[in-house]
Amino acid sequence: MRTQPAEERFRVEDVARRADVSVDTIRFYQKRRLLPAPAREGRVAWYGPEHIERLGRIRELRAQGLTLALIGRMLDGVLDPTDAPLAAAVAAADGDADTNEAFLTLSELAERSGVPSALLEAVARERLLVPRVHDGEPRYTTADIAVVQQGLRLLEQGLPLPALLDLAHQHHEATRAIAETAVGLFDEYVRAPLRESDRPDDEKAEELVEAFRTLLPAVTALVSHHFRRVLLEVAQEHLESVGEATELAAVNAEALRSFE
Repeated sequence: MRTQPAEERFRVEDVARRADVSVDTIRFYQKRRLLPAPAREGRVAWYGPEHIERLGRIRELRAQGLTLALIGRMLDGVLDPTDAPLAAAVAAADGDADTNEAFLTLSELAERSGVPSALLEAVARERLLVPRVHDGEPRYTTADIAVVQQGLRLLEQGLPLPALLDLAHQHHEATRAIAETAVGLFDEYVRAPLRESDRPDDEKAEELVEAFRTLLPAVTALVSHHFRRVLLEVAQEHLESVGEATELAAVNAEALRSFE
């Protein structure tokens, strides 16, 4: 009589070697509930092939730029298959997916930009400086270096920090409200109808990603253009009421350049 082969089991070090991850990473994934708990015999933890397979899937999804929260929803079957490519496109939209972008802590950003950490912490608290989530932690990128340096120039021109932080807070609240409305419109008029269609999942996923990649730069350009125009309009109206002739001439010249 043929005997059944013994079930494969591995210690955590063996799993780490086979999956090409560290033991700390395995334990971190277990803590985040991305990886099932191992079977235990006394003080020994035993893992199976399913753990190695799941670690490989996590690696694939992380390579697509998905956050750990999204990966958890996908592995649990909560996230619709058509949404996974869209989530990857959203994650990649803030940087070039073909480059190895550097992710920086706040202190590293301060060192690279020349802006004091205390100032960056204050700006981050008001949400003017918005981090990306990388490996479950808030991180900044090289694109943020230029942004915080521009902020420093505002201070150098004599604008008081408390007033700038208050303005930043107002801007964040208003911008987030507009962004939530825009995302809601995309979900209602693009994503929901497409998901309810009878088309194959891969076609629906491809069209969702294409729609997002078309709409994101369009909306960004519209918002940026509109804010610049309104800012110049308000500046011109203010100077027309309180400014001198030379000041009004300067803002008119800048307004003409912006319309070209």
